[in-house]
Amino acid sequence: MFKINICLLLFLSLLKFSEAETWIRSGYWYSGSEFPVPDINSELFTHLVCAFAHINTSSYEINISPSDEPYMSTFTEIVRRKNPSAKTLLSIWAGANSSSTFFDMISRSSSRRAFIESSITAAREHGFMGLDLFDVFPSTPANMTNMESFLDEWKEAIDSEPKHTDTSPLILTMGAKYLPVMESTIYPLNAIRRTFDWVHVLSFDYHLPSKDRFTGAHAALYDPSSNLSTDYGINEWIRRGLPANKLVLGLPYHGYAWTLVNPNDYGIGAPAKGVAMTPDGSISYRHIKWYLNSYGVQPTFNSTYVVNYCKIGSFWIGFDDVEVVKIKVSYAKQKGLLGYSVFQVPNDDMDWTLSRTAKEEEEDQNLKHELRVILLSTTFAAILLLGTILCCLKRKFIMSKVKGKAASGKTKEWSNLQVFSFTQIAAATDNFSCENKLGEGGFGSVYKGELNNGLQIAIKRLSKGSTQGTEELKNELALTTRLQHVNLVKVLGICTEREEQMLVYEYMPNRSLDMYLFDPVKRLCLDWQKRVQIIDGVTQGLLYLQEYSQVTIIHRDLKASNILLDKEMKPKISDFGIARIFQKDENAASTRRIIGTYGYVPPEYVKGGIYSRKYDVYSFGVLLLQIISGKKTSCLYGVHKNINLLQHAYELWRNDNSIDFMDPSLDDTSSTCKMKTCMQVALLCVQERWQDRPSMLEVSSMLKNETDSVPVPNMPAFSTCRSPDSQNICSSIERCSANMLTITQEIPR
Repeated sequence: MFKINICLLLFLSLLKFSEAETWIRSGYWYSGSEFPVPDINSELFTHLVCAFAHINTSSYEINISPSDEPYMSTFTEIVRRKNPSAKTLLSIWAGANSSSTFFDMISRSSSRRAFIESSITAAREHGFMGLDLFDVFPSTPANMTNMESFLDEWKEAIDSEPKHTDTSPLILTMGAKYLPVMESTIYPLNAIRRTFDWVHVLSFDYHLPSKDRFTGAHAALYDPSSNLSTDYGINEWIRRGLPANKLVLGLPYHGYAWTLVNPNDYGIGAPAKGVAMTPDGSISYRHIKWYLNSYGVQPTFNSTYVVNYCKIGSFWIGFDDVEVVKIKVSYAKQKGLLGYSVFQVPNDDMDWTLSRTAKEEEEDQNLKHELRVILLSTTFAAILLLGTILCCLKRKFIMSKVKGKAASGKTKEWSNLQVFSFTQIAAATDNFSCENKLGEGGFGSVYKGELNNGLQIAIKRLSKGSTQGTEELKNELALTTRLQHVNLVKVLGICTEREEQMLVYEYMPNRSLDMYLFDPVKRLCLDWQKRVQIIDGVTQGLLYLQEYSQVTIIHRDLKASNILLDKEMKPKISDFGIARIFQKDENAASTRRIIGTYGYVPPEYVKGGIYSRKYDVYSFGVLLLQIISGKKTSCLYGVHKNINLLQHAYELWRNDNSIDFMDPSLDDTSSTCKMKTCMQVALLCVQERWQDRPSMLEVSSMLKNETDSVPVPNMPAFSTCRSPDSQNICSSIERCSANMLTITQEIPR
């Protein structure tokens, strides 16, 4: 009975946990936008903020201009026609040229009282349910102290007001800078936590064409080279003590346009002359979409910064499109933030594409949460029922049930994957027909399949009795279910019926990179532009694994056959069977079991079983050499056909004969990414000492020409000739390579 009571308590606590917190979908409407209030699709928002009221410079009372009065007096009534549950707030401008008035006001008790009383009156008389203080920052210690006193008094007045009026308390929010600290000054965070229901984080305008002479991601979620990013700002707010559930993430519905110095150089960070298209370079998403459609331009998505950009003639525009909005809403959910805030609502397109996307992504995240809660609730209910049965049955029966429960427990780790039946897989592959077989290796076979809904899939079917394959399958499941990136192959599901072990992946119609690189006919399909796209995609995938995922992943089997190509020839890294997790402060580890693929394995791993963060950098260097040359690691090169691919590349580069190494079909004259630079970067990646190799962040910067100069590489690993500062360990590995295998083979030590 005691055990049953414990289970009951756990179950009740789970139900309490499952109660969903309010999720904020806020949006700013600016009276100067001339966008009609009745046209706002308020069904897509929980809160709408009407901007802006101002502070009178002499009385310090809230002032609404006569021209704005008609809009603000009817704002609430109009937006609630479409969405009766929508809540409205009046935003008070306190930034830029109004900041001095605000700080004058908070410096005196009488003026603070005038502001507070008039703000409450303005909200009530105009039908608003809350107040928003926008874009204020205490620039001096005195301002910070005065602001803390002001906020406490404002909160006290807001809380006491309903006692006299029999109404719900006004909501109090703040539109704050993306960082809580600027230089040596910080927001009064304790007062902010006490006063405001939440903070709208203005996570945008990091780079502006009016001041930056280079193209910039003005609302970058991440920035590997600086602190100008949303992720850095959110983490700082939380680290400084403001709870995540007090933060609302800003989603900018505007972008910025720069004029390029060179239209052929248009990546992020490209040289620019200044603003374009508008006086300050700012452009609404609505107009950006119009330009894209009018000129037939497809925007580029950069997964490192999480931003979209496009080039129209000599103009460069950076902005957030649908895919970025999805990622940011998902990010807000994962961080435990309270919601998102749109700036500004009228900037969305005619179909409300961004707002609908944000709402749908939030609902999708909620559905996943609800499914997890249902699964957990069902599990606890089953445990409770099983506990009751166990108390009434004989010991033998009890033990058999416990054993059965243990056998079924393994499926919990796969709860976020779709579980396919054997019948579904057999039907999709035409009963594993030879026509649908894509390949075969030591682990088993890979088949192409098509589900009833028309979705094409790839199935990895493990050979029965394959111990190594079973371990790798479990490892791949444990890792890939935690990883999501456009340049990583996605695992869709699993099948374990009838003692089978099968993984189901998204299908890559163009198969693997090695089928093109090493085929004299198919390689012609890969011009330099496509190869640059593949290089960039693999780079972004590795950056995500090493820098931006929740855990640091070392792939350990990066090779051409594990780079799969989708229908647009965009690359995706596959096969995480032997990948390993690194702690964030961990640089190297060791193992007694040496596995990998000849030609791609670094020397420290072959010689001593050491694998480091630079393992994949080495493999990437080998792969990069293959991409620019079309040459295999399994062959010998040079005049006497006695040196490996790496040494061959190094000698040609050192003698300034790099052109003799390149695939003769390639032409990089019209590209900013040069083959010679790629070759030098690749040689840096394959240096013998792992400490000498660059990080993937440095690799990415060098490939994008973001560094002043590329260092001179030392002699590569596995060279037959000694260099003064390197050790010859060629005898540690056989000359015959198996890099063309599509599976992982153990390397004998």
